[in-house]
Amino acid sequence: MGKILIVDDEHSMCQFMEIMLAKEGYNVVSEPSANKVLKLLDSPESGEFDLVIADLMMPEMSGIDLLERTKKAKPDLDFIIMTAFGSIESAVEALKKGATEYITKPFQVDEVKHTIKKCLEKRRVIHENRELRKKLSESGGLAKFIGSSSKVVELKRMVERIAVTDSTVLIKGESGCGKELIAKAIHDLSPRADRPFVSINCGALPETLLESELFGYKKGAFTGANKDKTGLIQTADQGSFFLDELGNMPLSIQAKLLRVIEQMEVTPLGDTKRAPVNVRLIAATNADLESVVESGDFRADLFYRLNVLPILIPPLRERAEDIPALVSHFVKRSCEKLGCGIKRLSESVLTALMEYNWPGNVRELENAIEQATLLSTGDLINKNDLSNCIVKSDRKEVTGSQDSVLTPPLNVMEEAYILYVLNQTDWNKTKAAKVLGIDASTLYRKIDRYKLKEKAQR
Repeated sequence: MGKILIVDDEHSMCQFMEIMLAKEGYNVVSEPSANKVLKLLDSPESGEFDLVIADLMMPEMSGIDLLERTKKAKPDLDFIIMTAFGSIESAVEALKKGATEYITKPFQVDEVKHTIKKCLEKRRVIHENRELRKKLSESGGLAKFIGSSSKVVELKRMVERIAVTDSTVLIKGESGCGKELIAKAIHDLSPRADRPFVSINCGALPETLLESELFGYKKGAFTGANKDKTGLIQTADQGSFFLDELGNMPLSIQAKLLRVIEQMEVTPLGDTKRAPVNVRLIAATNADLESVVESGDFRADLFYRLNVLPILIPPLRERAEDIPALVSHFVKRSCEKLGCGIKRLSESVLTALMEYNWPGNVRELENAIEQATLLSTGDLINKNDLSNCIVKSDRKEVTGSQDSVLTPPLNVMEEAYILYVLNQTDWNKTKAAKVLGIDASTLYRKIDRYKLKEKAQR
């Protein structure tokens, strides 16, 4: 039926709600302390809740403060605010902060039952749609972000959790680490998946062109504006709009973007009329925006508007155990592109790739594999097919510290690669053994040794 958490400093209200909802078949937990609720929601022993019903006026913190803090940790958790001090202003504020519904005391019992039923039914439908979109996007979305390291697993879990919300996302990470892939995955797993996904690189266009591309313009707005042009933000209406390399956006355009976010309206250049838009904003940057804000080159108010749900993508050097799987994927793709048979890598090549620091991240690795595949003359890619900077690299020298991230042990690389191949073959062990070049019996032993079934289920 659903697990519900009641938060009210009045013990009698907690008891009343607990008894009433338990009779309806719900699993109900009540807690009068808002601070204890935060610990309870963070505790794995308590399990996952489907809905929180919290009073607005509480001594430790208000229901809206509790809502904000809860949404940061669990953005897809439904939240109902109830209060005896109902007003339009507090209702609007609660809904803006992410509340699903708002009810006032005293309330009708049937009204509360209906509101809860409606919330949980909506949650069930969203969950079913998310699972369906997950299956439909197996060939894209998160499947394109290759890796099974602990950092990548946690990243993918985070993406799945925030994708169902409509909150603004700020993706942080170095160049070439896959920020656009994650942005597209968020869109593909969201309720807007069947709507447009529009993107723009803020660093690739001069200021005047960037402004007209974002907001559009009316005929005659400037020399050369011979007809009306719809901006990319309006083109993304009802869908998702991805702003890549946001740190390169000029201050004058930042001010206009802030107005779009606050008012959900766009004013094309040379026009006086505002056009309403409904877009989910996803932004990405390889810059330290907090430092850019301090230097005055990025608006603080815009940063706080964008930094609602921050995601940090780890650089490739921090997830080196994913390199074998990435290499296998890029070799296959490069060979298909060149129209040749699938080539193999010598052990010395894989060792060199694992020892390199990859300042350009996954994009640099992809280019290196394509270059090596093109230069190799036989079925085997040798070390002399790699560029000199990779062959001569020493990870300790590049990072400048012996305590820097080291190449994972061979067994860790083997485990990660076997799990990757099993996932790619839908756990068809015969097919996976053939891809890996080992006997099926050997594969079964390795699956048991590394406990891969349990890890795949997690």
